[in-house]
Amino acid sequence: MIGAIDIGGTKIAAAVVDDRGRIITRSECPTESERGFPDGLQRTIGMLRETAARVGAKLRGIGIGCTGPVDPFTGVLGTVDLLPGWQGGALVEGIAASFGVSVAMENDADAAGLAEAAWGAGRGKQRFLYVTVGTGIGVSIILDGVLYRGVDGSHPEIGHQVIDASGPLCYCGAQGCWESLASGPGIAAWAKTQIGGDLTTKQLCELAEAGDAAALSVMERQGYYLGLGLANLVTIFCPDMIALGGGVMESSHLFLDRARQVVRQISTLVPSEKAELAVATLGADTPLVGAAQVWHHRFDPQRQTHAI
Repeated sequence: MIGAIDIGGTKIAAAVVDDRGRIITRSECPTESERGFPDGLQRTIGMLRETAARVGAKLRGIGIGCTGPVDPFTGVLGTVDLLPGWQGGALVEGIAASFGVSVAMENDADAAGLAEAAWGAGRGKQRFLYVTVGTGIGVSIILDGVLYRGVDGSHPEIGHQVIDASGPLCYCGAQGCWESLASGPGIAAWAKTQIGGDLTTKQLCELAEAGDAAALSVMERQGYYLGLGLANLVTIFCPDMIALGGGVMESSHLFLDRARQVVRQISTLVPSEKAELAVATLGADTPLVGAAQVWHHRFDPQRQTHAI
């Protein structure tokens, strides 16, 4: 049994996951990052301990998927805009000291990508990309079973590629980056300027389902901007598959076909017809299953992969 921890801007989740990627039990609580890193660390430790005790699980190790820049080798958090005040937090050290087992951490997009590659849509794919579309946009790159890392083990922030230089200003400093245009908050922010109100992305999708013309125009725009970012990935990496997950993709039937159309129109110099665009198959389990897979890839010899 592996302990799994998923830390996001709105909630922290903990689970016990078996070696087939099945969640045995789970718990979650609000992140409440304003309470500070030490408080968040102790709440996370307590929640995982209680979750494991619920099923009498003896944890072999613990894997963590965390939003934003993290150092996978030191286990320290970088500047995470969704976790203000947590910069420099020694998450891995704190959890390892409390449980007395090996602990591994990756950016949450890489964790989810590892899960889909091992147990989900990307199983058996040599050139696989995982894109999560939710509060932000993250991309995991797994080529020939190898998790790609940047210099110093950094996670490439592909969600912040500029798609429309005249677009909205993002906290990253760029205007019109992919995340600012096609993430959940990006969708809602644009809709507010066009149709007014403070509708959430979920509410907009529900309106589109009901045939509301204004909401359907929002989904058309979402498909276009999502497709632009995906087209860049197809042109650069020529993947076998791009699997898309995250909360926004729960309504993928409203805009994914439009995104596919954009990819086919733009990625004309590569065999884009061979790049399958699919919804990730692990669903809501992906973050926690991914956290468990992070540990397997780092410490389990039978599941060991490498990183470049």
